Amino acid sequence: MDIATGVGLLAGIATVVTLIMIDGGNFGAYFDKHAVIVVFGGAMAATMVRFPFSVILHGLPMGLRYAFNSRSIHPGDLIGELGRIAELVRKSGPMALENVQVDDTFLAQGLRYLADGYDREFIKDTMERDRDIFLMHLEEGSKVYRAFGDCAPAWGMVGTILGMVTMFANMSDPSKLGPAMATALLATLYGAVISNLVALPLADKLHVKLEEENVSRSLIIDGILLIRESKSPALVREMLVSYLPEHTRGELLEAA
Repeated sequence: MDIATGVGLLAGIATVVTLIMIDGGNFGAYFDKHAVIVVFGGAMAATMVRFPFSVILHGLPMGLRYAFNSRSIHPGDLIGELGRIAELVRKSGPMALENVQVDDTFLAQGLRYLADGYDREFIKDTMERDRDIFLMHLEEGSKVYRAFGDCAPAWGMVGTILGMVTMFANMSDPSKLGPAMATALLATLYGAVISNLVALPLADKLHVKLEEENVSRSLIIDGILLIRESKSPALVREMLVSYLPEHTRGELLEAA
């Protein structure tokens, strides 16, 4: 689990709650149903105009899933795992892979292809297609959250304008000035908080996850193909370390 996402969200919420407590703790004063409707309804409507409904259905749950989850295996550990698999295949042949259990589902898919004896081109084309489709869905999720984050402050401003129009239209009735002013101010507050605490940070987190998954899955594909070509375990490790930062490459090779 990626605890940074949860800690960041909790810290942001705690900051807002603390400020409200300092100002008297009247949480009811910070809720306005008209502001909620205009910001959430308007931002969601604008996001639906930007994307097909199928993209939104894919993007929203994928964003929540991968923003809080981290990869089960680090690229350095993947290289070590692929090196051990290469040693096993060299000693016992591809059929030995049927009893190998790995945590990474994409790596497990590649091992099944090796154990079943599929040719190199089939493995390469199938795994690259699966990787690209998965990355496309992650990118869709990032775009959906970024679109929502872009729209929320704008619709907060729309709520502010509507509240001010209502306020100026009822200057003769003091009882309507307070609710109109609350709508005007809280709409801007909701739009800013939703955009800068939730939507845009989640969009950036998904973009980071996309880059991590691209590296890890490309590494797995290359490793599986090298094993399919019966390369030595040492050569498999040496060719895959290029995926790692330079300062960690020597440590991995020495450990191997």
